[in-house]
Amino acid sequence: MSIEFSISDLASEFDLTTRAIRFYEDMGLLQPRRDGPAGRSRVYSARDRTRLKLTLRAKRLGLSLTEAREIIDIYDSPRDTGAQLGKFLSVLAAHRKALEEQMADLLANLDEVKTHEREARALLGKVAKPTRKA
Repeated sequence: MSIEFSISDLASEFDLTTRAIRFYEDMGLLQPRRDGPAGRSRVYSARDRTRLKLTLRAKRLGLSLTEAREIIDIYDSPRDTGAQLGKFLSVLAAHRKALEEQMADLLANLDEVKTHEREARALLGKVAKPTRKA
């Protein structure tokens, strides 16, 4: 007997909207079975639940949904584990490099803001000083 979940079950468990879950389905991350009249009811397997959990973990790491799908698909395939881990490390290294570049840009921007703040305070100090009349 396999464990099955409705879209509402997963939405509640992961604090998502059903729309978000359908979006992940459209992106190829989830593949529920269709039941009921005209196949309107989605039935998610334990595999789908795990894929959703991994998708959300990848999203928290800042990976794109495409990157998440590639990595999750690697783990779904029966291929060599070494190749899977190599791909995962490659994606993580590229993502880390992009984050480090963003961090450097943010730090440079922050330094520039601080410089402008100092200059503005100095100018304000000159403008705000009352002039003395003799």
